[in-house]
Amino acid sequence: MSDEPTEYECPRCGRMTSEEYYGPCTECRTTLRMTITKDAEQVADVEYVPKMNVTPNAVATKD
Repeated sequence: MSDEPTEYECPRCGRMTSEEYYGPCTECRTTLRMTITKDAEQVADVEYVPKMNVTPNAVATKD
């Protein structure tokens, strides 16, 4: 397998590009990274509380 750049048409913008691997060109990848990425958010940890109509199974309550 060759590490030489291959010339092909960018699947996103349609311009001719020369990249090592097939996919969006460098300019499209940069644009995608700037527009699609999102910072991580802290999610509140909520304790599970079963509904009142839920009963434990017989194996879990066996003495």
